[in-house]
Amino acid sequence: MAGEVAPPPPSDRLDSRQISRESVTLFQQVFGIQAKIILTQDPCDIDHSAPSNSTVEPLVSDLRVTQGPPIPGSIKVLAGNSHPALAQEVAERLGIPLTPTVVRKFSNGEINVKITQSVRDADVFVIQSGCRDVNDNLMELLILISACKTASARRITAVIPCYPYARQDKKDQSRAPITAKLVSNMLGIAGCDHVITMDLHAGQIQGFFDIPVDNLYSEPIMLSYIKTHIEGWRDAIVVSPDAGGAKRATAIADKLGIDFALIHRKRRSRTPDAPEQMEILVGDVRGKVAILVDDMIDTGKTVMLATRSLKENGAGPIHVLISHGLFAETNFTALASLPIERLVVTNTIPQKPHLFCAEPSINGDVPIPNGGAYFHGSEADALETTSSTFSHSTFANGELSTSTTNSPESSTPSSPRLFPARKLVSKMVILDVSNTIAESIRRTHNGESISLLFGEWSGST
Repeated sequence: MAGEVAPPPPSDRLDSRQISRESVTLFQQVFGIQAKIILTQDPCDIDHSAPSNSTVEPLVSDLRVTQGPPIPGSIKVLAGNSHPALAQEVAERLGIPLTPTVVRKFSNGEINVKITQSVRDADVFVIQSGCRDVNDNLMELLILISACKTASARRITAVIPCYPYARQDKKDQSRAPITAKLVSNMLGIAGCDHVITMDLHAGQIQGFFDIPVDNLYSEPIMLSYIKTHIEGWRDAIVVSPDAGGAKRATAIADKLGIDFALIHRKRRSRTPDAPEQMEILVGDVRGKVAILVDDMIDTGKTVMLATRSLKENGAGPIHVLISHGLFAETNFTALASLPIERLVVTNTIPQKPHLFCAEPSINGDVPIPNGGAYFHGSEADALETTSSTFSHSTFANGELSTSTTNSPESSTPSSPRLFPARKLVSKMVILDVSNTIAESIRRTHNGESISLLFGEWSGST
């Protein structure tokens, strides 16, 4: 009949049931989900004689996708020996177990790693912070990454809450190494595909890498602490102890809508051993609550000088907020005697060893005064009872120094220290960052934006 469209030859017809089976298989393989396809009409039964302007039911009218169980082995979280408590907290927040990993040393000091589960085609996240025995921790991280690479992991992300050698980020004198760049090179050569870190000492460290780097921020957590725990914060002033932290301090001040102050650190003379002093260059702190912010505390000297300067200029109560509490060479007796209300640090580095007390109780427990430290997450566990030692040929946190001495005493480790920090513990507050790290891991695995996790903050620091 004229005007009629002949149906396709039988040999060219498609089996709709075969299409359905192939589609379901494709969705399950690609997305790891259970898919159900409902066909409203077999294409072989379509009336080809229908007018061209008529509506024909689509081949697939309803695609119902139900979330199924996660793909086994699709994401693995590994941890070294630097901060297992934080890694466990992150894994619990993700709702997955830590992948069992054995990291130990041979008698000659070499590090041996054994991953007891398959990581083939998995999205692997290795959590290792640069703290205490930083060189051993760095080697552990590199070996774990290399082991995952040779085990056919699909992608390897190094989660480094505190980036090692971050302060050696520029050539500030003749023949000085840029060790932060060296660390980035080693991570790339080991097989790392992505790096997640927190509060880098200098933002330009991200440019040392040829792989993606996500720098997380602890300041939003600190903003929440300021608003909920610092009385009179609306009339406070945010203080930076040096020019390097000015951008961080001004960002916090802008978010709170309060004033900002900058302290300048200088020596009284040009001799290297000349005493240092601080003077306030910008801002008026008289009679105001002072919120001193910095990215790390190591010797504590900066905090001590800044606190003294603030008090000399008539500041009111002083709160100190630090991202990374290294406390490697800190004089805890002097720090505990400072006129500060609270010393706030995060748990990017294990803080339990820093909470030793000179006068343990009879049963060996370390007493903490009532109303003392605030603990969140993994830091609420019992205090550790070990103390690391260090050599005079290295920094106290284990980082190698380029200005070493050949003194016979340089190879003799110092004796374990008990910190007389009863008063300091009562002022110390530890903020948990495991939720921030866990959410960044989840977003990385799902291909979501991490910058949205911080909103406008990521564009202002």
